[in-house]
Amino acid sequence: MARRVVGDFGPPDIVVNNAGAGRWLYVEETPVEEVVSMMAAPYFAAFYVIRAFLPPMLERGSGYIVNINSPAAWMPWSGAAGYTAARFALRGLSASLRLDLRGTGVQLLDMVLGKVSSSYFEHNPHSEERLPAVTRLVPTLAPEQVAAHILRGIEHNRRKIVAPFMLRLVLAMRALAPQVVDWMIWRTGARRAPRNSDHLRR
Repeated sequence: MARRVVGDFGPPDIVVNNAGAGRWLYVEETPVEEVVSMMAAPYFAAFYVIRAFLPPMLERGSGYIVNINSPAAWMPWSGAAGYTAARFALRGLSASLRLDLRGTGVQLLDMVLGKVSSSYFEHNPHSEERLPAVTRLVPTLAPEQVAAHILRGIEHNRRKIVAPFMLRLVLAMRALAPQVVDWMIWRTGARRAPRNSDHLRR
């Protein structure tokens, strides 16, 4: 696919990595094959696409790579271990790639988005129930708003965009007071059922 695109149109001006998969599950709930697919998208999908298109972009000396990520890579919540690990992997790829691309003319834009009104939760049943209640303070984005944020980030040569505004506030609070925010996320999010106290006494 990459050879055909480059052959027909030349190196892309913008590559957007937006693949994602996986339900939000505790480790013991997650089938092994499912955690592999969670890592396949977003992390491996982004890596493979970048690997395919980066050489001609570097040769031309221009272009934009946009990696769309989740707040889970900066602010994990309970009951979504495999999903969170895959998002941390994408965050690490972006951080390393940004250094690799310095001085090449190819730019990297990190997009960190709150909930988007897409079909994600339709394909991942019961995941939405594990969103911490504190995240209800963050408005849901429409796909058109996400597209507008991407274009604005590229036009203004931004390194990172966090949207919407309330999500920026929440992530800033976590940077300043991580223990407080993590407690709020745990308190209002998915929690395991308490163990049977009679069993413990035995």
